[in-house]
Amino acid sequence: TVHAAHRCSPPSAPLWGVARATMSGMDRDWGVKSGGGGVASDIQAKVDRRERLRQLALQTVDLMKDPYFMKNHLGSYECKLCLTLHNNEGNYLAHTQGKRHQQNLARRAAKEALNNPTLPQANSRTVKARKTVKIGRPGYRVTKQLDPETQQRSLLFEVDYPEIEESLQPRHRFMSAFEQRVEPPDKEWQYLLVAAEPYETVAFKIPNTEIDKAHGKFHSAWNDETKTFTVQLYFKAGGEGPHGRPLMRPPPPPPPPLMAPS
Repeated sequence: TVHAAHRCSPPSAPLWGVARATMSGMDRDWGVKSGGGGVASDIQAKVDRRERLRQLALQTVDLMKDPYFMKNHLGSYECKLCLTLHNNEGNYLAHTQGKRHQQNLARRAAKEALNNPTLPQANSRTVKARKTVKIGRPGYRVTKQLDPETQQRSLLFEVDYPEIEESLQPRHRFMSAFEQRVEPPDKEWQYLLVAAEPYETVAFKIPNTEIDKAHGKFHSAWNDETKTFTVQLYFKAGGEGPHGRPLMRPPPPPPPPLMAPS
């Protein structure tokens, strides 16, 4: 009797290979594809976030303007606010974004506000400059006068504003030679400015001598009918004019009459 040969099945894969494949599949987290790297843990996410913030801060923050940043003689970096030591600039920037540094900043700001209280300030309203189209310079007349009694020199300024805006009066003020930017400054002169819209501002160059502000010696007036603005001023007698030239002084009183012998 011929017995049928016993057919053996082909050898299967080694058991250690199956076990290895099974263990590699168990190493991955549930629901993660092979080669995906796995789900990052909270610690890994925080480390990655701090690294991204550090790279961004290095590109945008200038450490030289940080009052608490200091480089010591060892080559490391210190935070003078928190008294911490850091190996590199990125480590210091990551520290500035942390909770400890932010809390110390808040404490410092509260302490400074307590020591230096701010006084209440009045609500200051900003005045916007008027944008008016200028129509040119006004006509003017300057008259030199001399007071026969006090020997004081005076100047009479008459400026015509026929096209002045309604309900508006001209204004005037004195300007030092060092305020203007048209001529080289000269301490021997000053300027009288007269302005009214829509005309250009005119400036009269007068000697830098003390002006007599006594009653009746300095006055300004606006004539609404003739549209003429008038300014008259007197210089004090006995002063010095431009370049050190003396002004006219009042004459001395006459000598007393001689008594005839009796």
